[in-house]
Amino acid sequence: MSQKLKRIAVFTSGGDAPGMNAGLRAVVRTSAHYEMEVFGIHGGYEGMIDGNLKKLEIRDVGNIIQRGGTFLKTARSQRFMTEEGRKLAFESLKKNKIDACIALGGNGTFTGAELFYREYGVPIVGVPCTIDNDLYGTDFTIGFDTAVNTAVEAVDKIRDTAESHDRLFFIEVMGRNSGFLALHTAIASGAGHVLLPEKEMTLDDLVRNLQKSSRRKKLFSLIIVAEGNPIGRADKIAEEIKAKFDVFDTRVAVIGHLQRGGAPSGFDRLLASRLGNGAIEALQDGHKNVMVGLVSHQIKHTPLSIAVKNQKEINLDLLRLAEMLAI
Repeated sequence: MSQKLKRIAVFTSGGDAPGMNAGLRAVVRTSAHYEMEVFGIHGGYEGMIDGNLKKLEIRDVGNIIQRGGTFLKTARSQRFMTEEGRKLAFESLKKNKIDACIALGGNGTFTGAELFYREYGVPIVGVPCTIDNDLYGTDFTIGFDTAVNTAVEAVDKIRDTAESHDRLFFIEVMGRNSGFLALHTAIASGAGHVLLPEKEMTLDDLVRNLQKSSRRKKLFSLIIVAEGNPIGRADKIAEEIKAKFDVFDTRVAVIGHLQRGGAPSGFDRLLASRLGNGAIEALQDGHKNVMVGLVSHQIKHTPLSIAVKNQKEINLDLLRLAEMLAI
């Protein structure tokens, strides 16, 4: 166990995710257990550059485990992407005698952290927080489960009006180039089809699927659309379907940033607590430049460079299940 790590800093960066506060709570309280001082950086990498640090005590993280968002705030920093910005960030940490950092965020956050470590050698441990669930080295990222629950609740409500009016709804969910959120939402909501970035599909393929539904006298349908699917965004697809196949009364619903907000689910609170605790214990055991993740219910460490560069694969069994049930 390293005796040098007495003062650490923790920050949240990139897009917010439900459960970040629960992760921060675990970091602060585990630090107290190991008699380490912990400083919160307000505003992510921007706050690091500006020296916006505040010492966090146990009571500072009381009554936040159930809150969405992040009480430390978050931002995307253009300045940190420059050599000058990272130099200022290092000088800020040095001035405040910070021995190591814990970063809660996603791909962009960890890309910056890995570069920062290579340039200045500051020990950094990443805690995966993104509703996209796209980081290699963990089965689930903090915020994903809550986002799925939010999306499913929205789809359930859309189903009521779709069935009442015999409508075809294209429902767009977030996820950029990752289809995890769309796939889990589609299965859990009983959607008729799902369009994923990881699965090649043409507009003609979709039309053929809808024709099959029409022949079965299925008068309404729900199609979950991942942002980065190969055909396009939900509104574009809906317009082209109307032009090619006008049997259905077609509508579009974009769930959008609703998926980022709200109180974290019980699963996300537990996951965030385990990973926040695991990040401190990783530092205590001498790990640096790694991400803590949950793999087969166990805490695992993955180098940040691998976590951001390796592609996390969609579960093909789940994809097959979605297709089989969508009849």
